[in-house]
Amino acid sequence: MSFDSLGLSDPILKAINKKGYTTPSPIQQKCIPVVLDGKDVLASAQTGTGKTAGFTLPILQLLAGEQQPHKRPIRALILTPTRELAAQILENVNEYSTFLKIKSTVIFGGVKQGPQVNTLRNGVDILVATPGRLLDLHNQGLLSLNKIEILVLDEADRMLDMGFLRDIKKVLALIPEKRQNLLFSATFSKDIKKLANSFLNNPVLVEATPENSTAEKVNQKIYHVDKPKKRAIIIKMIKDGNWQQVLVFTRTKHGANNLCKKMIGADITAAAIHGNKTQGARTKALKGFKDGSVRVLVATDIAARGLDIPLLPHVVNFELPNIPEDYVHRIGRTGRAGANGIAISLVSHDEAAYLRDIEKLLKKQLPTGVIEGFEQGSPPPPEEKKPQNHSPRKPRNNNGGGNWKNKRSNNNSKRRSNAN
Repeated sequence: MSFDSLGLSDPILKAINKKGYTTPSPIQQKCIPVVLDGKDVLASAQTGTGKTAGFTLPILQLLAGEQQPHKRPIRALILTPTRELAAQILENVNEYSTFLKIKSTVIFGGVKQGPQVNTLRNGVDILVATPGRLLDLHNQGLLSLNKIEILVLDEADRMLDMGFLRDIKKVLALIPEKRQNLLFSATFSKDIKKLANSFLNNPVLVEATPENSTAEKVNQKIYHVDKPKKRAIIIKMIKDGNWQQVLVFTRTKHGANNLCKKMIGADITAAAIHGNKTQGARTKALKGFKDGSVRVLVATDIAARGLDIPLLPHVVNFELPNIPEDYVHRIGRTGRAGANGIAISLVSHDEAAYLRDIEKLLKKQLPTGVIEGFEQGSPPPPEEKKPQNHSPRKPRNNNGGGNWKNKRSNNNSKRRSNAN
């Protein structure tokens, strides 16, 4: 099948050809005709399957086919969980609309809102946004969502993981009820299905790969190693293998910073990317990684989505994620667009349970290997529990003090309120 057979217009086909694409991916073959028909879509699609073009191309055609008003209202809203993903989607929208009179922009937090507001005032057809900045600008009266015709929730599972459900509901309340809805998610949890049922109208189910599967082109390998030796091991692997582009995942921001420093100390150019970094630092790190000036990018899971690096050869899990679905997203950074990739995980004794959860999710046992000179030792003995003092407790005196259980409950409520 070719893109010509999907019903796309000549200007869009010209832009696709300019990017060098000739054959649509499975998700594009299934998704594009359905979106062009104006139907709602519930899509199960991992990163690296070409899903962005699966919704971007038909949306551009639907919007370009109508007369553009002089003052362009926002007609398509694409919500994403992370800044990197939002920026990447806008880049794709701009590339595919090269030969169309379509205006698009992106808004996200971490940067000054002034330039974003100025662009919005000039009018845009397509807005790519993260939920927080979108609602912030709307609350300030700086943008209107009352002309939205198409809504896209991209990587909806990650949005729920990051606590955006309340923001999503607020956005749904601000846009017209009559609209086309597209929801994309790498996994279909109960929460995702509940969200989908709340706003999708008779959606067409589109599946690019089996649910919770990992890319077939990714060669996965597990190395059981001792935790204190992980840094030496990863440096040895990068140097001995002469790896020039490696994406490394840690569980914490602090861990990402420390590993990055060790890499630099070993004469390996590296940069860290995580939620505590400014947007400028994150953009600079990603740019350096893409252009080859940065050899290793150390990231936390918040950056697992939206990192679109063509032909990325190596992903290393320096630490396994405690959420098994995140493993799928991490290794989905490689093996994209039909290319082969290698995903290596360094697993210490304390991560055995995480590995079991991942293998249970994938419904298979991952291949293991041994790194010569770094064979894993015996697990540490379980810590002995300290004997408890069973001396009788004095009865509580509640006279005049109220109910202590209610007090604790009230304090917990206050903490939740403060956190929100």
